[in-house]
Amino acid sequence: MTMRDTMTDEDIRRHPSDAFIEQVRARFPTEAEVDVVLTRKMRRRNGPSFQAVPLETLIHGVERLIADRVGYDVWVEEARWLSGGASKLQMLFDLHWRGEGGEPGSLVMTPMVLRMEPAASVTESSRRREFEVIRAVEGTVPVPHAYWMDPDATFLPYPAMIYGFATGSAKPSHDAGKVTGLGQNYGPALRAKLAPQFIDYLARIHNLPIGERPVLASFERPVVGSNASVIRQVNAARRIWEEDRVEDEPVMAVVYKWLIRNAPPIDHASIVHGDYRSGNFLFDEQSGEITAWLDWEGAVLGDRHQDLTYAALPIFQHYAEDDKTALVSGMMPEAELFAAYERASGLPVDPKRLKYFGVFNRYLVSVLLLAASARAARCAATHQDVLLNHVSGMGYLALSELRDFFRSVTS
Repeated sequence: MTMRDTMTDEDIRRHPSDAFIEQVRARFPTEAEVDVVLTRKMRRRNGPSFQAVPLETLIHGVERLIADRVGYDVWVEEARWLSGGASKLQMLFDLHWRGEGGEPGSLVMTPMVLRMEPAASVTESSRRREFEVIRAVEGTVPVPHAYWMDPDATFLPYPAMIYGFATGSAKPSHDAGKVTGLGQNYGPALRAKLAPQFIDYLARIHNLPIGERPVLASFERPVVGSNASVIRQVNAARRIWEEDRVEDEPVMAVVYKWLIRNAPPIDHASIVHGDYRSGNFLFDEQSGEITAWLDWEGAVLGDRHQDLTYAALPIFQHYAEDDKTALVSGMMPEAELFAAYERASGLPVDPKRLKYFGVFNRYLVSVLLLAASARAARCAATHQDVLLNHVSGMGYLALSELRDFFRSVTS
């Protein structure tokens, strides 16, 4: 009997061998860039645990990165940590440079944000893809301008990107005590201003032409009439489950097989935000204007119903003032939101696809909470281990919701 024969599931996942990594890659094929990110995550797991990165290290790396991109020396001032988010390290800083297209000797100061991976996080994602999709939607929806990326960690400790600082609040001051986005209550007055924008921007995103490469170069294009792109997404979620889970759950295998068998063909290829919900946009509390859409790291090219059903997940809902009406992402009842989306987008909302992606998104949330969050915290590979331990405990509620919804769809 070899040492490998006596290893537990925990040993295998905490210290994955090359053979295990290759086995999971072969079983669950997905997009090339997603494969790169997940493979890198697994190989990194055999290295040191997360170590706090000094601001000085990031400042030096940022200055070197930007100087390499613009061709002259720049300098950073007023660097400080930026709070918020459960997955990425973020540093706010003021950049002294010539500006875009600026002449030598004409210095300007621009507030910017460094967004960098830790050793592991709740969502392993590609800074390259995040950079590309923000560039693609800029001008269609409000987003911070994406300036530069370091996708292979050439200048910084981990892959990173730099974008402009966006002003606004992620949650209203009267409901600031919650984890951002979870049951966020905007109140009637603010809700009336935000809800139409929430729908309008989603319609704009889904109607934006994908275009040909080099636009969105690291994304694989869905083929209308084929379900191959949906299957790649299902495989990516299942692969994360196999790589990160701390214990097995039979319902995950059952649902995975159903998702593969019932994957619908794409009828309209859209940019899908992947995390479109309350808490992932900034707004001006006085005017009620949405100032920026954030957290594009889960974006894919696929089916619009993925965003619609994700925004409607129970974890992001709360009840209206009558204590009876559930409001999708704190905005409006589900049926009203879907009807308003059809009017704004001109695209149909298919009840059958809503059921399918309702299952898919509940499956994905269960994976991210019970597997990715729990594994990142257990491996001490993140700066957010306390928060991730907290949200991983919510995974059992997510699993129960998945089971019940799956039964309702398949009965």
